[in-house]
Amino acid sequence: MAINASIVGATGYTGQELIDILLSHPHVRLTGLYSTTDEPKPIGALVPRFARRTDLVCKKFNPAEAAARSDVVFLALPHTQAMDVVPGMLKAGKFVVDLSADYRFKDIKVYENAYHFKHKDKGNLSRAVYGLPEIYREKIKNTKFVANPGCYPTCAILALAPLLAEPCVELDSLIIDAKSGTTGAGKKAVQESLFTEVDEDFKAYKVNSHQHMPEINQELGRLAGEEVEAVFVPHLLPLKRGILETIYLKTNKKLTTESALALYQRFYKNEPFVRVRPDGFPGLKDVAFTNFCDIGIKVFGKDIIVIAAIDNLLKGASGQAVQNLNIMMDYPETAGLL
Repeated sequence: MAINASIVGATGYTGQELIDILLSHPHVRLTGLYSTTDEPKPIGALVPRFARRTDLVCKKFNPAEAAARSDVVFLALPHTQAMDVVPGMLKAGKFVVDLSADYRFKDIKVYENAYHFKHKDKGNLSRAVYGLPEIYREKIKNTKFVANPGCYPTCAILALAPLLAEPCVELDSLIIDAKSGTTGAGKKAVQESLFTEVDEDFKAYKVNSHQHMPEINQELGRLAGEEVEAVFVPHLLPLKRGILETIYLKTNKKLTTESALALYQRFYKNEPFVRVRPDGFPGLKDVAFTNFCDIGIKVFGKDIIVIAAIDNLLKGASGQAVQNLNIMMDYPETAGLL
């Protein structure tokens, strides 16, 4: 049985990816597209790649209309804006997948410190399920409200989950060296993301102070069963899309590359979108335009190196959002994604 879906924030990068996926989804009818546009316009006029694929018109967001024509609402809004929309959609009984950071934290103070904004909807924080299927699938099956993870955290958590769940590492040795394409910053016009600023350059930014750090630490701490404070250094690649994270840590048990690979293969044996690489490490081309997370691991004495790669717009955002929808609606998890 098909369901009706709307996207709020349809013209941003993640919104466009959602349109692309849902137009081909076998169980979803795309019935509403909303953005900040003042005048309704065909989405094909705003985003030419959708011309002739759909006749849908993108309108200024109307909560009552969106609720009336939707079973599920995807919120592809900037951080701090989703909390204005979520309460009404949940009250109307809709399934909600929020791609912003507004409901990822259980501690409201952590959110407010990371995003420098006072949260307006504390009551619904406890209702949101953190939408990382490989870790929280059973909770996702039984909720109507998913907080889709951030792109850097998705890659880091999947890269480290088997080691922390075991446990077999020294938590205070954890260093995450991350690199992302420019679409990770969203569509807003900022000098740092201009082509002439990014092209032929490579640099770190927000060194050990990125807003995704507390999200990473929250989820790694849940897996480890104790507080985790990773060193996290993001870098900006002169590319449009993709995240690659090289992670360094030390083992506190006897571990070899072979036993580490076996650990990862057991942990992810039933996961449709995690590929453990027995032959080395992944590159960005291996995962671009897919919902896969590819992971490679090697052990050098007590030192462990894990390298993971995802497409930040798909497994790091819109693809994962649809994966979560599939789980909530009891559709095949790969529907629309393979």
